[in-house]
Amino acid sequence: MHFCSMQPLNLPTYNYNIKNKENKQLIFDIVRKKYVVLTPEEWVRQHYVNYLIHHKNCPISLIAVEKQLVVNNLKKRFDILVFNTDGKPEVIIECKAPNISINQDTFDQIARYNMALNSNYLVVTNGLSHYYCQIDVENQQYKFLKGIKDYDLKF
Repeated sequence: MHFCSMQPLNLPTYNYNIKNKENKQLIFDIVRKKYVVLTPEEWVRQHYVNYLIHHKNCPISLIAVEKQLVVNNLKKRFDILVFNTDGKPEVIIECKAPNISINQDTFDQIARYNMALNSNYLVVTNGLSHYYCQIDVENQQYKFLKGIKDYDLKF
């Protein structure tokens, strides 16, 4: 395990597998099963993935990371998507670097992604602040919630 220069987050810490290669730090992603470049956003993403698995009992088989989707004919990538046991999107999680403040643009971005995914819940995090929303599809709005419960994915 190598020294990691990333800042502490407002999420539980884990024993990450970090290595140096060609003057870059890489972190092992247990969902994608490969090393990825350790950026501040990736640091948040890996913390949140481990939080879901180790603290919220979310099966790793129901988590997708950094997959492509098409929104308004544009190719986009979501950060984390949790499926329910029926294989339908349940929670979409947007991760930002800790130095990025979460604002209306962030929520608009995840809401656009959700038009293609139709998940029931949205989470936006920069590793320091976390926002949880339940989608009201009928009225095209979201309701803020206090947090995420264990994997039955009821908030």
